[in-house]
Amino acid sequence: MTPVILLAAERESAEVTDWAARIGWVVGLALFVALVYWLMREGWKWRGTLQGDLPALPGAPDEPGRARLTMSGRYHGSTTAGQWLDRIVAQGLGTRSRVELTLTDAGLDVVRPGATDFFVPAAALREARLDKGIAGKVLTEGGLLVVTWAHGDRLIDSGFRSDHAAEHGEWVDAINSMTSKTETQTETEGAR
Repeated sequence: MTPVILLAAERESAEVTDWAARIGWVVGLALFVALVYWLMREGWKWRGTLQGDLPALPGAPDEPGRARLTMSGRYHGSTTAGQWLDRIVAQGLGTRSRVELTLTDAGLDVVRPGATDFFVPAAALREARLDKGIAGKVLTEGGLLVVTWAHGDRLIDSGFRSDHAAEHGEWVDAINSMTSKTETQTETEGAR
């Protein structure tokens, strides 16, 4: 055999002789990780307290009407409109989840297994657009369907991603056509 192989075979790793120091480092690291987790949790609760004035989310009406579009995918969260990093966590809007969206003449029904469902009435819809990010999630350009809606005295952007991203354009067109009809009706009613 070659001398290098013999030397490598004879060498072994050194035995750990200071177990107390190793255990101390492991315990210290575990405590540090627990502290960071606790601070993140407290920050999340604090943000929810600051947003406590957000009214309860509306539920779907008993007769929402015929479904114009349906989509299954992911709900990535909601933010204050125009501020893509200002996540809204109150009323369960900060919880990411699977989602089933249904667009009807009455509005947008958001069904989230394991999280709070909500309904956006057609009159509250403001616009829809394709975007690349929302708080905590960044995708390729146009990879996210962002729906802007009014709730209480706030405008909210909610981000969704379909299992089939090619559907996003159809959703943008349908929601924007609904909002333009609502704006036209409001202007006509105001002119009377």
